[in-house]
Amino acid sequence: MHPEVVQDGPGDCPACGMALEPMAPTLDEGPNEELIDLKRRLWLSGILTVPLVLIAMRDMIPGDLLAGLGGWLPWIELVLATPVVWWGGWPFLVKGWRSLSPPNPNMFTLIGLGVLVAWGYSVVATVAPGVFPPTLRKADGTVPVYFEAAAVIVTLVMVGQVMEVAARSRTGAAIRALLGLAPATARRITDAGEEDVPLEDVGVGDRLRVRPGEKVPVDGSVLEGRSAVDESMVSGEPIPVEKTGGDAVVGGTVNGSGTLVIRADKVGSETLLARIVALVAEAQRSRAPVQRIVDRVAAFFVPAVVAVAVIAFVVWYALGPEPALAYAIVNAVAVLIIACPCALGLATPMSIMVASGRGAEMGVLFRSAEAIETFRDVDTLVVDKTGTLTEGRPAVTEVVAADGQEEGSLLAAAAAVEVASEHPLAAAVSNAAKQHGGSVSPASRFESVTGRGVIGSVDGRRVAVGNRELMQSEGAELASAAEDAEALRAAGRTVIFVAIDGRYAGLLAVADPIKSTTPEALEELSREGLSIVMLTGDSEGTARAVARELSIADYVADVRPEDKAKVVRQLQAEGRRVAMAGDGVNDAPALAAADVGIAMGSGTDVAMESAAVTLVKGDLNGIVRARRLSMATVRNIRQNLFFAFAYNAAGVPVAAGVLYPFFGLLLNPMIAAAAMSFSSVSVIGNALRLKRISL
Repeated sequence: MHPEVVQDGPGDCPACGMALEPMAPTLDEGPNEELIDLKRRLWLSGILTVPLVLIAMRDMIPGDLLAGLGGWLPWIELVLATPVVWWGGWPFLVKGWRSLSPPNPNMFTLIGLGVLVAWGYSVVATVAPGVFPPTLRKADGTVPVYFEAAAVIVTLVMVGQVMEVAARSRTGAAIRALLGLAPATARRITDAGEEDVPLEDVGVGDRLRVRPGEKVPVDGSVLEGRSAVDESMVSGEPIPVEKTGGDAVVGGTVNGSGTLVIRADKVGSETLLARIVALVAEAQRSRAPVQRIVDRVAAFFVPAVVAVAVIAFVVWYALGPEPALAYAIVNAVAVLIIACPCALGLATPMSIMVASGRGAEMGVLFRSAEAIETFRDVDTLVVDKTGTLTEGRPAVTEVVAADGQEEGSLLAAAAAVEVASEHPLAAAVSNAAKQHGGSVSPASRFESVTGRGVIGSVDGRRVAVGNRELMQSEGAELASAAEDAEALRAAGRTVIFVAIDGRYAGLLAVADPIKSTTPEALEELSREGLSIVMLTGDSEGTARAVARELSIADYVADVRPEDKAKVVRQLQAEGRRVAMAGDGVNDAPALAAADVGIAMGSGTDVAMESAAVTLVKGDLNGIVRARRLSMATVRNIRQNLFFAFAYNAAGVPVAAGVLYPFFGLLLNPMIAAAAMSFSSVSVIGNALRLKRISL
C-alpha cells in the first residue's frame, strides 16, 4: 500500500564532496551506521587531540612540566597524532583522493592536503631531523613539528561532518510521518460478512465500513450513511465536512460520530495521501543544493596553493643556498601550512552555529545552514491561512439575538445543548458561553440530527441549534435573520441558527479568528520588501474577506495540497525566491518545494519535518526575525571568508620566500602555523558578534 519513495543513487556531491545516499523511507527507522561510525571516530580523535594541543602550547604555560622529556616529545606527538590522521581522518582523506579523479577540488581536497603535509613534514622532522638546516633546529637538536595542526583539522572537520550527517539522516522523517497517517487495516464488507484486512489487500470497487472515530482507509465515495469527516489533513481547515451518499472521501481523514460505507475508488499509489508523499519526496530530491562560497573559491584556491608550493620548491632547490633540498622542503611546507583550511573550514560553520543559537533564543529554529543562507534572498512569502494567519480553531465571533432575547441567555441556551455534542463548532459555542460568564449545564433529552444540528431541553424549553434545514423542521421562521446571515457569510463566517420552542431566537457566527500578531507581522514583512501571497482551502468568499481584512493583495482560494506546491513552483518559475509558511500535513509538499519552508511550532510534525525553519511560538513576527538573522549571518560569513583568505593572500607569498632576496626573511613553518591559528581566532571572534545583533 505504501508508495515506494527512492532518491537518486549514491555518489558524492560535486561541490562539497559529501556522500549522497539513496533513501527508501519506511515506518521503521534503523540506526544510521555512518553517523555511529563518525561519532566513534570523533570521540577518539578528540581524546587524542587534547594532549597534542597542550604539548604544542607548553611554552605558553608557566612551569614546563614536560621539560624532562626533551627529545621524546616529537615521538609522543607522532604516536598521538597518527591514529587521528589515519583512522579518524580516513573518510576525509578518501574524499580528498576522490576529488582528484576526475579533478574537482573542494573542501576535502584542502583538508586532505593540509593534514597530510602537516603530518608528513612532522614525521620527517621527527625521524630524520638532520636533513634540516641548523638554523631551523632547536637547542636540543629537534625540529619544530606540527602534529597538533593535523589533529586539530581532523577533529574540527569531524564535528561539522557529524552535524551534517545527523541532519541528513532526518530527511526521510516527513515522509515516514505521512506514511503513518494511513491506517494499517480496513474493514471490508463481503457477501460472507465483514472482515478486517491489511490495507495492501484493498482493491478498487471494494465496499468498506468506516466506524466512528476511525480513519478513512482509501480514497472513495460514500454509499451509505452520514457523518462529519475531519479533512484538516487535506484542506487544513478545522471545521469537519458533512458527508452523505455520493460524496467523495479521502484516505487518511478522520470520520466523526456517524458510520459510513464507502466504495474504494483509488488505492495504493493512486490515493491523495500517496501523491502527497510523492510530492514531498520529489521536492526534497529536486531541491538544488546551495553552492558554498568556500567550494567555489576552493576550485581555484587549491590548485593555486599547490602550484605556489611546487614553484617554491623548484626555485629553492635550483637557486637556494645549501642545503638546497632542506630549504626547498621547508618553504614548500610553509606555503601549504599557512594555506591550511582550518580558518576556511570554520568560516561558515562558526557563523551558522552562532546564528542557530541566536535564532533559538528568539524562537526561530533553522533546520540547516542552507536555510539560513537562502532566507536572505527570499522576495516572496506564501502563507497558508489556517493556523498560520489564524488561530487554527473555530471561535464564536458574533452573537445576534432576535427581538426579546439577550445575548447571554441565547449563548447559554445554545451551549447547554452543544455541550453534549462532539462537533468542533460545539466546543466553540461552549467556550464562548463560559467566556461570557454564564453557567452551562447539559440539556436533557439530547438528540443529534446528523447533518443538521442538535436538539435538547433546557429549563423545560425545546432548544434547537443548527443549520437552516433544522430550523425549517422546527418551524422557525428565518426571514428576519436573512440579512444578518448573508452579511456574516460574506465576511467568511459560519452561521449557526438557534430556535427556542419553535421560534427563531438568534444566530451565532463562528470563524477561525486571525492571530493578534498577524497584522503587525505582515506589515513589517511588507516593509522588508516581501510580496505576500495567501493560500487557503476555504471558499472564495471567506478567502476574500480575510485578505481584505489583512490588506493582502494576492490570494488563491479553494486550494488542494497539489495546488499549493504548484503555486510555489509557478512563482519560482517567474524568477522569485519563495518562502512558504504553513502548519498542516496539506502544506508539506509546498513547504518542501519552496526555497525556504517555514512551519509553525503549533502545527503538525509532518509540516515541521518538511520545513527548513520552525517558528516555536507560531508567531509570524518570527519570520521577520529569521530574515534579519539570515541577512546578518550571510554578511558575517563573507567577513569570515575575508579573514580566512586575507592571511593566506598575505602569508603565502612570504612563505614562498619572495622577501628573502630583499630582506633575508623566511617564514618559519612555526610562524606559518601561528598565522593560521590567528586567522582562526579572527573568524571565531567575528562569528560571536552574531550573539549581540538586535533582531
